[in-house]
Amino acid sequence: MIRKYSGFTAVVLFITVFILAGCSGNNSGKTTGETKTNIATDTAKTGLEIGNRAPELAYTSPDGKTIALSEFRGKVVLIDFWAGWCMPCRIENPNLVMVYNTYKDKKLKGGDGFTIYSVSLDLSKESWTEAIKSDGLIWDAHVSDLLGWKSIPASQYQIVSIPANFLIDGDGIIIAKNLRAEALEQAMRGLLEDV
Repeated sequence: MIRKYSGFTAVVLFITVFILAGCSGNNSGKTTGETKTNIATDTAKTGLEIGNRAPELAYTSPDGKTIALSEFRGKVVLIDFWAGWCMPCRIENPNLVMVYNTYKDKKLKGGDGFTIYSVSLDLSKESWTEAIKSDGLIWDAHVSDLLGWKSIPASQYQIVSIPANFLIDGDGIIIAKNLRAEALEQAMRGLLEDV
């Protein structure tokens, strides 16, 4: 009886650590993210820090169309790195759906409306599209090069664990990073225009 309990406890502990840490390593368990507002956009250099202009992305959707991040200029965009095989990503997806549905048509500081640009680190188109369907990820911008951890956009954005994300304003300036759950909702609430 003691062995069964010890094994069960180990499994529960492993799952808890896995969910908090994200898929792969080096995430340090951050779930609160970093945010900053009022960034001068005319002098922003391209980079991955808050206040930098987000590097351009242009990758293939499940239907073979190239979708560029710059197509969404004027909107607040969450660049979300995830995969269908990543349980912490899948657990976070219902929150992303809720935030998307809440803010997609809102007037926001730094952008008119909100969308998500999902970058998948899947290797298989079938598992990628099944995860999109299963999790109800209804926004249009889903892209992947289907190279898994060798993904070019993941390398470009120095992604070492997923889920990972960057919140950018309508000018393409990074205003927050690695927002999950309530931290993402709080950041979005802070962007609501005063009525």
